[in-house]
Amino acid sequence: MLEYTAEHIHELKIEDFPKGKISKTWLHIVNNGIGEPIRIPILVARGKHSGPTLGLNAALHGNELNGIPVIQELFKGLNLDELYGTIVGVLVANVPGLLLEQRKFNDDIDLNRISPGKSNGNQSELYIHRLFTRIIKEFDYLIDLHTASFGRVNTYYIRADMSDEFSSRMARLQNPEIILHNPPNDATLRGQAAKNGIKTITLELKDPHLFQDDVIENCLIGVKNVLYDLKMLPGEILCPVKHTVLCEQSYWLYTDEGGILSVIPKLGENILKGYKIAEVKTIFGEIIREYFCPEDGIVIGKSINPVNQSGSRILHLGTNPKTIACITEEEKIN
Repeated sequence: MLEYTAEHIHELKIEDFPKGKISKTWLHIVNNGIGEPIRIPILVARGKHSGPTLGLNAALHGNELNGIPVIQELFKGLNLDELYGTIVGVLVANVPGLLLEQRKFNDDIDLNRISPGKSNGNQSELYIHRLFTRIIKEFDYLIDLHTASFGRVNTYYIRADMSDEFSSRMARLQNPEIILHNPPNDATLRGQAAKNGIKTITLELKDPHLFQDDVIENCLIGVKNVLYDLKMLPGEILCPVKHTVLCEQSYWLYTDEGGILSVIPKLGENILKGYKIAEVKTIFGEIIREYFCPEDGIVIGKSINPVNQSGSRILHLGTNPKTIACITEEEKIN
């Protein structure tokens, strides 16, 4: 498929892109300290037929890379003659953070904690405000692609409002290891999108600072499932994972003693109240503190950084885990 390239734009307007083509463009969002543009790379696949707009957003945290090849691979295989509507891939949302190889924006603020930002705010507030108003607002559906942060690892899990019928369906179409019921009532990008009527889920694609082929492949299957389910493309919904685990809540456990940290449970492991989850040793190898699970749950994520100042994270515990179906054969038909 021939590609149309727009040198740069200041706002994403779907109608400005040609139907039946994949467009590559750079969106000029702010200027840096010497007046040079900071631009966001975007792919736009506009089908020949009318339909909704599905957006995929990667690297809102600059060290969360697995979402980038998901978008690249999705666009490589598109048949625009069969596409109803538009797919938009925001390859790198936090360009300054990615170039610095860090999670936060270049003013050391987490962009995923300050939505909707401010049109007259500080550096990060202005950036997230423009990201939403110039790009994300164009979407009908949003899949926000994340990973764990530095020094931590995740299962492949989804954050979604499971009380919302379609958000729940989008989440279960991903075939994840775990789904966390997480209503979008906060200052995340997902929260802001939901407040504006955009059906959205967050995918946590394992680990930071690298590409992981297994979760990239699994994510591609899930994204294509959504496209098939929305009737944007013809295709069969694939559910290689028949069941997943739903957690109603979750929280992080923290240390209260500094030293060398070892976290014992494996990712995705079900652990019982009283199970030993971690120990802290002195630099001489002497155990000075042990930690035990406060209630039954499942390990969603964990720390792998042994350098542990008091108050560091141990593990992310999902509570009240229960097994649910991904998408059933009956639901595929409906």
